[in-house]
Amino acid sequence: MHAMELFENIDAPIHRLSDEVTDRYGVQLAIKREDFVHPEIMGNKLRKLKYNIIDACKSYNPVLLSFGGAYSNHILALSAAGRIFTIPTIGIIRGDELAGAGLNPVLDVAQRNGMQLAFVSRMDYRRKTEPEFLQGLHDEYGDFTVIPEGGSNSLAVKGAAEIVADIDDEFDVIACACGTGGTLAGLISGVHQYRSGAGRVRGFAVLKGATFIRDAVQKLLAEHVYTDVEWDIESGYHFGGYARTSAALIDFMKWFEGRHAIELDYIYTGKMMYALYAQIKSGQIAAGSRVLAIHTGGTQTAALRHLR
Repeated sequence: MHAMELFENIDAPIHRLSDEVTDRYGVQLAIKREDFVHPEIMGNKLRKLKYNIIDACKSYNPVLLSFGGAYSNHILALSAAGRIFTIPTIGIIRGDELAGAGLNPVLDVAQRNGMQLAFVSRMDYRRKTEPEFLQGLHDEYGDFTVIPEGGSNSLAVKGAAEIVADIDDEFDVIACACGTGGTLAGLISGVHQYRSGAGRVRGFAVLKGATFIRDAVQKLLAEHVYTDVEWDIESGYHFGGYARTSAALIDFMKWFEGRHAIELDYIYTGKMMYALYAQIKSGQIAAGSRVLAIHTGGTQTAALRHLR
């Protein structure tokens, strides 16, 4: 299959969920399996990278540079996309103390995918959007196109909007986990484009104190005013912050996977599904509601297996 055909054959089926909670509280819950779209360019990452990759392939010198932590789903997915589409990639990794520590499984696979890795101090990493810092990267690496941390830019919103395009049924709530806000912005845009006025889009922040996400979403949607789409961000289910967890969350994930044979991750999808079940039980999601959760991938299992 030609690489570009990946973007023409995206299949993310919707699975209906039925268990003691949904049945007791009378909520119709479904999950859209974006984690099925590709084994390496995982879940929403394929959607967010789609138009960035297409745009890069039109360039005379397609080099993509991005940023991430040592276990970044985005870095792993971008490295795989670089290998598949034969586009050079550079990953600027947070934490210069990692440089001599040996590569973890994520960075090992990213490097074997052909990504050039560079480790910077956490102080420098916070400067990643500053012109002076970016100029220093250009001085070192030459010409490249920057994809922001997490892959969230206007092209990512365009791709993530297509998550909604193949939803046929009506839903009262469409939910996703939120890190940088790109997928949430895409869903809002997608509801406007493909299902105008249909349901509320709800994001569940996975970072503590993530008030910036609302501003990030509004900035990503700045070119448009979607008055026909209701959306909100829930900030009470972060479990202490990014990549933090608890016994309650782990127990829920084990129950969910045992009941539905669907793997979740504790950074994104586990927190979202925990939150949805909590809101169903509390009545915040009312009986009779039709809820669609977007499984954005993130488990890394297949992606790490590919080259190991």
